[in-house]
Amino acid sequence: MRTSFRLLLTLTLAGGALLPGARAGTAEVGAPAPDFTLRDLAGTAHRLSEYRGKIVILEWVNPDCPIVHKHYNLSGNIPRLQGKYTAAGMVWLSINSAAPGKEGDYAPAAVKDWMRLVHWAATDYLRDPTGAVGHLYGAKTTPHIFIVNQAGTLVYAGGIDSIASADPADIARATNYVDATMADLDAGRPVAVSHSRPYGCSVKY
Repeated sequence: MRTSFRLLLTLTLAGGALLPGARAGTAEVGAPAPDFTLRDLAGTAHRLSEYRGKIVILEWVNPDCPIVHKHYNLSGNIPRLQGKYTAAGMVWLSINSAAPGKEGDYAPAAVKDWMRLVHWAATDYLRDPTGAVGHLYGAKTTPHIFIVNQAGTLVYAGGIDSIASADPADIARATNYVDATMADLDAGRPVAVSHSRPYGCSVKY
């Protein structure tokens, strides 16, 4: 994908405000994560509350977003995290809230091709074509990360890491907030950074 630096910078900073017409989400860090049901590529329904007792990572995704490319195609950063934490028994759900016909709204076969290309390693890929779950959580960007602990409490909401950049070279020197949250949960201590500013492309509601 050919994308100008100016466009990349605009997309990088897109996390500053909700899209026009989008209402604030009801999800709040420190409160029970709102339950929802979404369907995977095969049409099977998945309900968040079914995973109670496990840590769940929710990742908003858009395969066409350059910042998603940074963390998938160009670096393998998110697939690495997916593999690491699903192997440890955690649940990682990639959620696409693109409206029908909008950027990133792929048919199941095209999504599967993308998964193979980027070595996607999450638990499931869920479609949210009405945007209801994205609005419920206040998802603003792709990626936008939410982490739910074993008790069903939302403990983190924000960016994948601490450097809002389109440059894959910045990943190594950024604080990875997924790793940091998991380290805090594993140690039984409060999550030190429970909120951060997400960055990426706006969710295409």
